[in-house]
Amino acid sequence: MRDMAQAPLLQLSGIGLGFGGNPLLEGLDLTVQPGDRVALVGRNGSGKSTLMKIMAGLVEPDTGTRTLPPGITVGYMEQDRDFAGFATLGDYAMQLLDPSEQWRVDIAAEGLHFDPSLDPARASGGERRRAALARLLAEAPELMLLDEPTNHLDIAAIQWLEERLRDTRAAFVLISHDRAFLRALTRATLWVDRGQVRRREAGFEGFEDWRDKVWAEEDDARHKLNRKIKAEARWAVEGISARRKRNQGRVRALAALRAERASQIKRQGTAAMAFDSAAPSGKLVAELDHVSKSYGDRTILRDFSLRVMRGECVAMIGPNGVGKTTLLRLMTGQEQADQGTIRLGTNLQTAVFDQTRAQLDPNASLWENLTGDPLMAVSGQADQVMVRGTPRHVVGYLKEFLFDESQARAPVRSLSGGEKARLLLARIMAQPANLLVLDEPTNDLDVETLDLLQDLLGSFDGTVLLVSHDRDFIDRLATTTLVFEGQGRVTAYAGGWSDYLAQRGEGAAPAAKPAKAAAPEKPEGTPAEKPAAKPAAKAKGLSFTEAHRLEKLPAEIARLEAEIGKLEELLSDAELFTREPVKFRKATEALTQRQEALAAAEEEWLDLAERAEAG
Repeated sequence: MRDMAQAPLLQLSGIGLGFGGNPLLEGLDLTVQPGDRVALVGRNGSGKSTLMKIMAGLVEPDTGTRTLPPGITVGYMEQDRDFAGFATLGDYAMQLLDPSEQWRVDIAAEGLHFDPSLDPARASGGERRRAALARLLAEAPELMLLDEPTNHLDIAAIQWLEERLRDTRAAFVLISHDRAFLRALTRATLWVDRGQVRRREAGFEGFEDWRDKVWAEEDDARHKLNRKIKAEARWAVEGISARRKRNQGRVRALAALRAERASQIKRQGTAAMAFDSAAPSGKLVAELDHVSKSYGDRTILRDFSLRVMRGECVAMIGPNGVGKTTLLRLMTGQEQADQGTIRLGTNLQTAVFDQTRAQLDPNASLWENLTGDPLMAVSGQADQVMVRGTPRHVVGYLKEFLFDESQARAPVRSLSGGEKARLLLARIMAQPANLLVLDEPTNDLDVETLDLLQDLLGSFDGTVLLVSHDRDFIDRLATTTLVFEGQGRVTAYAGGWSDYLAQRGEGAAPAAKPAKAAAPEKPEGTPAEKPAAKPAAKAKGLSFTEAHRLEKLPAEIARLEAEIGKLEELLSDAELFTREPVKFRKATEALTQRQEALAAAEEEWLDLAERAEAG
């Protein structure tokens, strides 16, 4: 008899589920073993959360069976929970525990930074999610199912959760957009794609290479099938009349090939996202000189100075509620400082991504949210929206962001978190901008959309102010990272998250609780002038940000040169204008933009290099 310890914790056999149209899941067989640490990945809308609910026993599939051995407990943390009937967040987290186990909830509440005595009606969505996560951790089931557990957690809380999951003996299945979190914890990957689930016995690291290889093999097989159909169809047209009786089998085979092609489910493309840079802003975007800001006895900033120049990406990290959004509002002129001066640059055109999605009306349809925006409305055209200066049909524009026509009239409240994020991106990408203010833009986005957003921001000609708890996202984009360390202290570091850790000289995150993170109350000068980085990292005569920029420019110049070469090769086709005029126009515009960007980058490199040498 097989030892119970080696028996699967959970088995799904022949699972099928559909909500009309193509099946969401079909013929799924899945086993979760003791000690499994599984990343569950896939596009938004692919069925990840639904599959997790089937695993939790909360959704009944159309076909197939779910098998759970006696005595095995499964805990599920979904994205939205019902707190009705609970007086406090702590009461909710303690629901299935004995009072003697209160300490379990207290430990989780301290690590996740929420107040267990808080009334759920007064708690934010993030606080309620943290309470749901604390409940799951305190109950300690043999199998944990976690759907986006890092949403609304600051970096210190994410690292605490990482350590907790790394040390647990329980198995877990994890849905997350946070690459660093997935890489640190997972040993296997489940990929949900067009109704099928593939398993790879390796963690999230390498998933994208595996996915691209699978897609390349699929494309090659489809290409071979198309060639075979084309050859058989040519035979049918040219010779069937002379061999009608003898070759009916071949005709039936051709029909079968066509049926095979028709049954293949087309991959969902990536959203057709693009930022349209407005006319360049002034070289100076914002300058804060000895700025202080408080709300009552709560200090947000104390004697803080910073200069942001055109083309920089400034990331802000720190505990929730420490004041990152307030600093964004100060830097964009939406709030005034208590002390000090703030000077904003000239010709700023700002687009804002709000983490609360407050710009979206949840009770209005997607159509109404776009056409009702004064910046997108087209006078006298109820079905048109203005997109970067050109009228577009609202449904056509929504399709570019992967929304079906049937969703256009649906209320925004019916959308998933990732779909709401895409709709908000559709709004802010419709207007030209040279300053992007992005407050937690990565929440709920799938890996493919996140990749595209990173690429677009990396090539954006303007300036980016970014609040994020996604360490990988910050590493890929930030030229400067502002670390909120509590009691009004904010320190600037060159580069992203990993650069901050290297300059700090340790692997720890900023303190989780502002009160414990405070430094001696000593007035600060301009952060870039403070010796925050190791001396070797700073070129003589340059600030840390400038030295980092000088180091990064050669790679940027090489990238621009390579892109220019590819565009010039494309435009060398003399027939391109006649054959594909739209492609020709876009390639010409792209070439001009990259040539201008290359000239600017080379000029910047020369200026910085000369100053570094002179210093």
